[in-house]
Amino acid sequence: MVIDLGDIREEIVPLVAEITADLERGDKTAFRNKFLDLHSYDQAQVYLALSSQLRQQVIDWTTPAELANVFDDIDADDVDFNNLLEEMAPSYAAEMLNEMYVDNAVDVLEDISEPEQNVYLKQMSNKDASELRHLLKYDEDTAGALMTTEYIGVPRSQTIGQVMAMVKKAAGESEQISYIYVIDSEKLIGVISLRNLIIHSDAELVEDVMTSNLVTVEPTEDQEIVARLMADYNLLAMPVVDEKNHMLGIIMVDDIVDVIEAESTEDYGRFAGVNDLDLEESPLASVAKRLPWLIVLVFLGLGTASILNGYDEMVKQASVLAIFISLITGTAGNAGTQSLAVSIRRITLDEKRGVLRMFLAELFIGLTIGITAGTTIFLVVWLWKANMLLGLAVGLAMASAITVANLAGAFIPILMDALKIDPAVASGPFISTLSDLTSVIIYFNIAGLFISHFMS
Repeated sequence: MVIDLGDIREEIVPLVAEITADLERGDKTAFRNKFLDLHSYDQAQVYLALSSQLRQQVIDWTTPAELANVFDDIDADDVDFNNLLEEMAPSYAAEMLNEMYVDNAVDVLEDISEPEQNVYLKQMSNKDASELRHLLKYDEDTAGALMTTEYIGVPRSQTIGQVMAMVKKAAGESEQISYIYVIDSEKLIGVISLRNLIIHSDAELVEDVMTSNLVTVEPTEDQEIVARLMADYNLLAMPVVDEKNHMLGIIMVDDIVDVIEAESTEDYGRFAGVNDLDLEESPLASVAKRLPWLIVLVFLGLGTASILNGYDEMVKQASVLAIFISLITGTAGNAGTQSLAVSIRRITLDEKRGVLRMFLAELFIGLTIGITAGTTIFLVVWLWKANMLLGLAVGLAMASAITVANLAGAFIPILMDALKIDPAVASGPFISTLSDLTSVIIYFNIAGLFISHFMS
């Protein structure tokens, strides 16, 4: 498992060569000076760029706590943690996992099988192992799977001065100290920011300056909703509580950034008609994921073909009609896809708009774009084919097809969302194919009104 040097920051590439040379000639001091001076993210990139043999040398020359900083910055989606852990002695790996931030350690353990998890958990203290097992029970993509239990909680009766002393003492073990949580009988009753701790008098009580109007989530909440809440309220951390408001942990903003990236990638893939965008998967796995959706589109496309076949006699009478079929279907498909993208974005951001207001807005947009495009193609066809009625037929068909496609792209995802169906299923290829079908029907029905005036 060696990453491509092209994936590393340009400034770090020379250091990879230097660190590799230090490892190969056995210069421990030079290695540690260079490696430990790097940011932990760059350390992770250098570590993954090394061969397995050299990584084992790094393990020999670093403590579990030092390597824990490296693993805290390794993206679980980019590596096979099982292979990385197998390069270490089980006792070393267990200690390293214990030194990592809890949520990151859980990410590592989730990537390996349960028997392998037990190998490392059995070498930890009962308290630490129990904490990790508790977090591992939460379903993937939920708040519980994202949270860490490393936060600072204080009693309501503490003074600001007492809390500041506690923060200084606990800061080294906590993943964040931006928010201090006020706990009463294990229940979350308030929060105070580090800024407020600094600006208030040491003699004041925490409960007098804390914020009790809290935004919280339960551990079963979907990660996408958590991400939206944290973005809406500009939070650096989100408290996780149970149904009785007992404090369970917090979700950090760095984990939410990863969630947003993952959700965006997933939505983009489904928008394109692909179930998963795993760049590392095998070609056969990609085929298995893409083929079913394409087969569905083939049958939908056959509907368009059968409709075209039904207008065969009309095309024979006026063969010039065939020239503009792809022009109208393609333009309508593009308009529908644009509208679809806006609609899915609106659903993702949970923007609420009245159906009538939205219909009128989308109708206006569709008509404006359709009339503009239709008028343009009317003039082009009239001048090109010297046939005003042919231009009028093509222009009307394009204006109508664009308007219908725009409304379909806007409302099909909303209808699916209302029916509890993933709106991303109404992907670009689906809307384009559907637009082809409706555009052909519109085009030939309008053309039929002018058929006697076309030259065959």
